[in-house]
Amino acid sequence: MTTLLWLSQDLRFDDNPALNAAISYNQPVLPWYWDDPSNPALHTGAGRWWLTHSLKAFNDSLRATGGVLACSNHDFDGFTQRILAYQCKAIVFSASAEPHLAQQQRRLYEWATEQGIACRRLGGLSMTQHDLIKTKAGGPYKVFTPYYRACLQHIESPAATVNLSDAAWQQVDLGDGFERSHLQPWHPQWAKGFSARWRPGEQGALEVLNTATPCLDRYSERRDFPSEDMTSQLSAHLHFGEISPRRIWQHVQQHWPQGEAEAFLRQLIWRDFSRYLLHHFPHIVAKPFNTKFSGFSWLPNATYLKRWQTGTTGYPIVDAGMRQLWQTGWMHNRVRMIVASFLTKHLRIHWCDGAAWFWDTLVDADLANNIAGWQWVAGCGADAAPYFRIFNPITQGQKFDAQGEYIRQYVPELAALPNKYIHSPWLASEVILGEAGVTLGQSYPQPIVDHAQARQIALAAYADLSK
Repeated sequence: MTTLLWLSQDLRFDDNPALNAAISYNQPVLPWYWDDPSNPALHTGAGRWWLTHSLKAFNDSLRATGGVLACSNHDFDGFTQRILAYQCKAIVFSASAEPHLAQQQRRLYEWATEQGIACRRLGGLSMTQHDLIKTKAGGPYKVFTPYYRACLQHIESPAATVNLSDAAWQQVDLGDGFERSHLQPWHPQWAKGFSARWRPGEQGALEVLNTATPCLDRYSERRDFPSEDMTSQLSAHLHFGEISPRRIWQHVQQHWPQGEAEAFLRQLIWRDFSRYLLHHFPHIVAKPFNTKFSGFSWLPNATYLKRWQTGTTGYPIVDAGMRQLWQTGWMHNRVRMIVASFLTKHLRIHWCDGAAWFWDTLVDADLANNIAGWQWVAGCGADAAPYFRIFNPITQGQKFDAQGEYIRQYVPELAALPNKYIHSPWLASEVILGEAGVTLGQSYPQPIVDHAQARQIALAAYADLSK
């Protein structure tokens, strides 16, 4: 008899309630990653690279304890047939907020019940149970701050360590092992330089957590400056479940001053809020949370979208962010807001187009965070930024990259420009441009749109929604 541990976004041993539960059945445990081919949120780009290496790291750790990771891309019927083939009498997994995965988990629960197989859904992907946090009226929260206060009362017990000495592992047929799996990055050109920057897997996550602590002592003060290493870099590790949010919460409270801890911990709760929204309002994957935006006049423009994707908009802070994304699979959070605002408000291109590009190019692409973040910036999400908040790409650059270090790193053709013009090269004289080796329209593009004009047009379009 065997217990199936169905893994999705919980590729770790530490603080893994599903793994603990699987071991508690006192029978061999079969860890299985099911790469459901029908999942519309299946990673295909940069996230695929991370997933492949994360699974390899998990499998290596399993092998060190005598186990092996099974992996398959069967359809649902094929997956359940493998469960029967291994005579699984119990199934455990971490409950997901992602609509397709949650639906498949419900389907598996119903199938297992019909088969007489015990099936348990555990927490572990979030710090709280989403259905326990309710307003006084009994419904879900739609605004972050009251959710934040309520969430503080519901954060589950401290992170727990798994005792692997109690585990017995089910061996698998050769064809089901990870080494024979189909998992490979679908777009390897995205990942050329990733290995030098990232170390997927649980050990990599713990290393980042431990080394980030001294760097984040000024988190609340310096987190918005993209040229400085003042963010945790834990987002991809969190998405793939290589470290639990509870473990990070506990670690931060133990190591940071109270004020700094609060600023960072709010970000962890914002992550939970995104999952909470997706759990209660699954339609937001493709539709606006605010239904007023259902008929908003977005302006599809393939040329503008391509210019934005390739970092050739003519606005240096925007271009630096988009090039950082392509080169590293990651982008600083402040810059994510700037580039998202530029796409949705300066160019009036649908937020779904931006979310799709982020999904393909971010190693930390997370369905809930991606959707919630884009809808927040576009103004159509829960507790969204007001419609009149349009990030000025010039002043944002001046404020958060005053010396132009970030821009010079990712837009090297502007490196010789004086700081005064690094954020608006079109204002520099021909002499200054010539001395810097910049020819606008050739070595670096002219602005794709005029900021002031685009802002007024966007404001008028958004204001129409209020009539």
